[in-house]
Formats: sequence, structure tokens, C-alpha cells
Amino acid sequence: FFLFFLLGCFKLQNYSKLLIPIAMRRYIDIGANLTDAVFKGVYRGKKVHDDDFHQVLKRAFEIGMDKIIVTAGCQEDITDALNLVKDNERLYCTVGVHPTRCNEFETNGDPENHLNVLKHFINENKEKVVAVGELGLDYDRTQFCSIETQKKYFQMQLELAAEAKLPLFLHSRNCADDFIDIISKKRDLLKGGVVHSFTGTIEEAEKYIELGFYIGINGCSLKTEENLKAMASIPTERLMIETDAPWCGIKNTHAGSKFVKSKWDIKKKERWIEGSTVKDRCEPCHIVQVLEVMAEYRKEDPDVLCQKIFENTNRLFFPDQ
Repeated sequence: FFLFFLLGCFKLQNYSKLLIPIAMRRYIDIGANLTDAVFKGVYRGKKVHDDDFHQVLKRAFEIGMDKIIVTAGCQEDITDALNLVKDNERLYCTVGVHPTRCNEFETNGDPENHLNVLKHFINENKEKVVAVGELGLDYDRTQFCSIETQKKYFQMQLELAAEAKLPLFLHSRNCADDFIDIISKKRDLLKGGVVHSFTGTIEEAEKYIELGFYIGINGCSLKTEENLKAMASIPTERLMIETDAPWCGIKNTHAGSKFVKSKWDIKKKERWIEGSTVKDRCEPCHIVQVLEVMAEYRKEDPDVLCQKIFENTNRLFFPDQ
């Protein structure tokens, strides 16, 4: 009986000769940049190894990934994302313009028309578009887009989200005061959302939660002891989990890395073989490691925490499922 009980609670996954017991959990990766060329084996414009996108998805689904939301941050991304998700029932996407890409509103001299293009993407793909984003402010990278331009089109996209009645997939970097000021003025019109890839302070998290937003945690949220403390301060009912793949993997230098238990066969991109992951390329399957760090530092049961996060995510993005 005990053996059957264990088999019911766990499945053994063979990751390139690494045998790992993974609890039968359900995950939703709220932010993965799966349109990035690295998932086709292309790095900085150079083909380095075979396209392994389907292997990336296979690894994700093997660990219990229920859905993945593919992040789009510009018009080209949106087109690619919609093509990527259209034939896979587990893949969905966002529609929006990243703060560092907001110059594209003015490239053709007609910002209103650019906004209408975003509306068209949403209206023609209602079964697949689950959020407006990635939108927000990023004051760490103003060399790509000025603060005033970012603020202008952040507000314009909030109006788009209100009209579309979609939740927000939000980006906030070193801009908390302006971010909160802008979004507070529109809050009553908005359906809610998540501040993804959170790297802010405990106080910033509290302000976002007071506004009714969820907080998304990935490897970049777990770099320092201060990051870990901020993550631990967030109520479970306000947490979501993500990878931001291919970015934001948990590195050995990160404070949270000591809590990581799951491992995969890793190769440098130049030595990639079929079935291996790629060094320094985060994948959706690595969401397991994010959960491991969160649960261990928060002193919570990982299965219970995972299930609660799964419910949080469905409540916001998939309320009818």
C-alpha cells in the first residue's frame, strides 16, 4: 500500500540520465519569452545548435506545467507570439509594448494607429490573449526610451486594458513612485494584474498589494538576501510564479541558489546535445527551482504553496477555466 501511495504522489522524470522525483504539481508560468531565437538555437544572430523548442516544451509539461503565458513586448513580438500559441492549447500570450520599446508608438508618426493595431490583435485573438503587457516603466534603461515617453504610453496602454477588460502584465524597475502614481489614478477602471519579475522592496510590495495587484516571482527576484526577505513578506494569496525565460535563471551566485534541489543535464550552447538544457538559458521547466527557493525560505510546504499560486493565477488570467 505504501508503495502505491508513493507512486500516486510522485512521478519519476528522467532528465538526460538524471532521475528526479517531482511531486504532481500544477504550474502556470506567467511570463516566458518563448519567441526568443535562443529556443531555435540562434544566439546573437548565429546558429549554434538545432532548434530544440519542442524539447523545451516537453520538459516543461513533464514537471507539471499546465499553461505558459508567452510575453510580448513589441509589435513584432506580438505577431510571433500569436503564431506560436495558436495551435497549442497550453500556450497563451500578452499584447502590449514594453517600456523600453515605447518609441515604436511614434516611429510611424501615428501613435493612435499603433494603439489600434494592439486593439486589433486583442479583438481578433480573444481565446489566446489573456493580458495587456508587458507594460509599465523602466528607469534603469532610459537609454532606450525616455521617461516621458514611457509614462505617456504607459497611460495609453492602461486605457487599452480598461477598454479590453483584460488584466495587466506589469513591468516596474526603479520607478515605484511614478508607477504607483500613474496606476492609482486608473485603478478603478482596471481588472487587476501582476507586477512581474519583482525585485523591489518590502514597502513597494505592500503598495502594489494595497492596489490589489499580484506579485510575480522569478530567479531575478531571488538574487540577494533583501530580495528573499521581500519575497517572503508577500502574502501567499498575492503570489504568482514565473521564469522570464530565457532570462532570470537562478545562478550559483544568487542568495536563493542554496535552496535549489532540482537539476537538469546542462551543456554549453556550443556542446549542446539532444535532451540537454543550455547553460545560462532559463527554461519554463526551471520554474521548479523558483518554487523550491520560495517554499524553503518562506518555510511553507511546496505542494501547498504551488497549488495556491496555481489558483491565484487561474483566478486572474483564466477565470472561466
